[in-house]
Order: sequence, then C-alpha cells, then structure tokens
Amino acid sequence: MKPKEISLNTPHEESVKSTDKTKNRILPIKHFDKETGDAHANASVETPMRMDAFDMSDKDKIIQIESHFRSIMEVLGLDLTDDSLAGTPQRVANMFVKEIFSGLNPANKPHPALFENKYHYNEMIVEKSITFFSNCEHHFVPIYGKAHVAYFSTGKVIGLSKINRIVQYYAKRPQVQERLTMQIANEMQSVLKTPDVGVIIDATHLCVSSRGVGDTNSQTGTAYFSGKFKDEVIKTEFLNYINANT
Repeated sequence: MKPKEISLNTPHEESVKSTDKTKNRILPIKHFDKETGDAHANASVETPMRMDAFDMSDKDKIIQIESHFRSIMEVLGLDLTDDSLAGTPQRVANMFVKEIFSGLNPANKPHPALFENKYHYNEMIVEKSITFFSNCEHHFVPIYGKAHVAYFSTGKVIGLSKINRIVQYYAKRPQVQERLTMQIANEMQSVLKTPDVGVIIDATHLCVSSRGVGDTNSQTGTAYFSGKFKDEVIKTEFLNYINANT
C-alpha cells in the first residue's frame, strides 16, 4: 500500500495545479525517465512525506542513518577502521538530520514577523541574489544557486532577513527546482496575504555537472509570477532589478 502523504506547505495548492486558472510559468511536470531516474511524478507543490515522518525523534533518526550509511560504505569496500573514515557515518547522519535536510521538519519553519508599511511604500520590494544550497531528490547531490524574491506590500512588510530564512527552509530538503520555486512563492503569499509575488531561481545541478552528461557550464532557471507580476511591465521591472550591476 502506498504510504499516505502529509503536506508541509501553505494552502496554495490549487494556484499551481490548474493551468487554466493561473497560467503560471512554472508548473509541476508528470514525467519519469526510467533510464536516468529523473522524475516529476508528484503533481503537487507539496514535498512528499509519509504520515509517520515525525514519529521518530531526531536522535533516533541519526542513530538509524548512521547504521545504514555505515553499511553503504562497507558495501563499497571502504575500510571504516581508518582514522579518516571511522567517524564518517555519524557525521553524515548528523548532517542529514540537523543541516541539509532540516527543512523537512515543520518545527524548523521560520515564523516571520511583519511590520506596518509606515512609509506607505507602494513600489516593488526586491531581495535579490539569496544564496542557497539544496539537494536533488533524484540523486541526493547538491543544487546551489541564487533566489530572487519580490513582492508588493498590501499594508505589511517583512524583514529582509526573513525572506532569506524562508528560502533556506524550503531549500533544506530533497528538492526539484520547480517545486522549490513554488514553495517559496506560496509561503510569501501566505505570510504577506498578497498574491503579488515574484520568484526567480538560477541554479547549478551537480546531478548534471558531476555525473551523467557531465556539463559543468549549464544553469537552470525557474520563475513564478502571480498577481501584479503577470503584467509584462512589472515583470520586466523585476528582471531589470535582478540584472542590474551592484
């Protein structure tokens, strides 16, 4: 029986599922390539999680991952009595749970405070070049790049560092770039209570550069435009902001 899934994200699922209603540039893709293992089978913005995902404590998860990773290293023929390798299973387990996949746990979700827009600033607010590190869910190798996030205030503004925290939270999961883009956008819409959000991500995928085709030069771009950002003039203004020299 297929395990039930639990949503970790904010309630904007309909806005990305229906091409007729939204016409967003980035939508989930139903596809599976048996040869490469590249898959976008889950047609939802939600990260696929089992219902019992958090029944086990982080401490117990680390113990189990350490044991399993030790077995993987032994199967590969590595000598775990070597000083350099002896602590690797524990280091990897701690890294998985406490660092690079910490965004799977809702307990780590940021809760950004909002402030009154006292200056009645009605123009676009842009936080660009937010560096992030994530991991491809197909091969568990890094994705890294920059996120550019913009919105129009409807009376409230969010601290700029809190936008970074939202990006980092959703990046710290096994990901596909399309889903990451939508999750960031949906969270911004939910927190700010506005549809006027734009998100652009440029990223390098090590599953492309370090394996497979071995292309070290290509980058992948994804974008999400909603509300005012569907207007071509506003969209162009956003692109000009992020492409401007600093």
